[in-house]
Amino acid sequence: MSEAVKETKAQKVERLKRAMNPWEGLAEIRRFAREGFDAIPPEWIGTYFRWWGVYTQGDGVGVVGGKDGQGRALPFFMLRIRIPNGLLRSDQLRAIADITRRYARGTADLTVRQNIQLHWVTIQDLPEVLEQLWRIDLNTMGACGDVTRNITGCPVAGVDADEICDASPLALEVDRMLAGNAEFYNLPRKFKISITGCRVWCPYPEINDIGLTAVERTVRGKSEIGFGLRIGGGLSTEPYLGAQLNAFVRWNQVLPVVKGIAELFRDSDQLREHRERARLKFLFIRHGWTAQDFQIDLERRIGFKLDAAEPERPPADVYRDHIGIHPQKQRGYCYVGAAVLRGRITPEQMESAADLADRFASGELRTTNMQNLLIVNVPQIQADDLAKELDAIGLRVGGSPFWRGAVACSGTEFCKLAITETKSFSRWLVEELEERLPGFDQHLKLHVTGCPNSCGQHWIADIGIEGKKIKVDGRMVDAYYFCLGGALGLNQGIARPVGYRCPATEVPEAIERLLRAYLDGSTGGENLRKFFSRHSDTELRNFLAGELVEAVPRDVPEGRVPSGVEG
Repeated sequence: MSEAVKETKAQKVERLKRAMNPWEGLAEIRRFAREGFDAIPPEWIGTYFRWWGVYTQGDGVGVVGGKDGQGRALPFFMLRIRIPNGLLRSDQLRAIADITRRYARGTADLTVRQNIQLHWVTIQDLPEVLEQLWRIDLNTMGACGDVTRNITGCPVAGVDADEICDASPLALEVDRMLAGNAEFYNLPRKFKISITGCRVWCPYPEINDIGLTAVERTVRGKSEIGFGLRIGGGLSTEPYLGAQLNAFVRWNQVLPVVKGIAELFRDSDQLREHRERARLKFLFIRHGWTAQDFQIDLERRIGFKLDAAEPERPPADVYRDHIGIHPQKQRGYCYVGAAVLRGRITPEQMESAADLADRFASGELRTTNMQNLLIVNVPQIQADDLAKELDAIGLRVGGSPFWRGAVACSGTEFCKLAITETKSFSRWLVEELEERLPGFDQHLKLHVTGCPNSCGQHWIADIGIEGKKIKVDGRMVDAYYFCLGGALGLNQGIARPVGYRCPATEVPEAIERLLRAYLDGSTGGENLRKFFSRHSDTELRNFLAGELVEAVPRDVPEGRVPSGVEG
């Protein structure tokens, strides 16, 4: 008798998705709340909850404390709140603060997709949390799972003095079209969309499955605003910057084009064969597709041809965080951006920020892709006073490049896939660098990710460090591997693994050596990106080490695909 063929991970997930649309399971969630955590079946714990922006929380040890590439879970949940385009009202932020205090042990994070993520939520409280969010016009549907994730956009859409257009209405329309739509509950994997009308491309269209960037053209003497289109961007363990199509997407074509791409992704059976290769980018990386192939299929599906692309002006060496005080297009008004260190924000800070938005402005706030918080529509004469009040609650409007440029994933504190702790480490790292290099004034993106899956987006950072474990004096300790020179925009490129790693305790010293080498060796106002680009991996590695050292491999473990834990 032949042995039964074992079901693969991909086959199991696909079977579970075919069996049920998790968005139709609210009654089940309420039943679990009545009966307790032990009543939850494995298919909900491992799969269905994610469609509701929910997944189990790790035990604080991370991946090394478990087996089969995933750490042990506690009977608590992470819950991610969907905030399209990062648009928030003061009453919503105040309510999130209350929910965080009452149901999440006061622990909340801003994510790299403009969400707010809570921790320590119990199954008993989950229905009440969902209902409280619905009352303030927010929800968690599709914040995780094999669905369309939070639609990102420029956080200063509608107020940016230099924007090409306010694209936020399109982002909200796309959100309404796809989020919770039963036609798109079963995609091969997560599906990320960015739509922006700004010139600095702050929501990172280059690393989204769909990246739409505003562009202006003149036709028969008339100006028209449309969008350039990139497809298949993504990071994780195989980073890929989106392929640009030869397309000018008119404003009224955005919805059918986005829907057509979502359908093409949904219907790509070849992407359902391996969970590790189920993202849209793998059509280009593994299946031989070109941008032209994709466009032909897309136009066939939507039933019309797209106009040829217009020349774009990718942003060159700009920060995309909107930190500081900046004039708005509305005369006499400005917006004020505050850096939230490593994205961790307390209920008290949220309440204070909401109160300040009401006192000094129109009660409108925005979340950003660099884990920061903005207040818009501030009268210019009150901007400095608002900045002082934000600084006083620990949300810095000024601050060092280290504070401003730091981004961190969840790490072992909550994530079952992480190798290292990241949030407390990032605060300590920033404080150390501020003390070691008090006069450093270069823009610096310093990204900390706790494993190779790049939830901290280390591939697009000037200095990106990836969590590892190494043995020191007979015991395993947190360590980090360095990737340098990542950039988006005009000089885009994935950060280079330079072959250097060290214990977490030695990271500040290594970065200090690297930045002092830059300060001593840069010429003619050369910025960090140019300095990194003209030095070899060997030279950069030796700057970090302070001596000649041999390269070490990244040592990427083979294992489970990330379960959508990134923002």
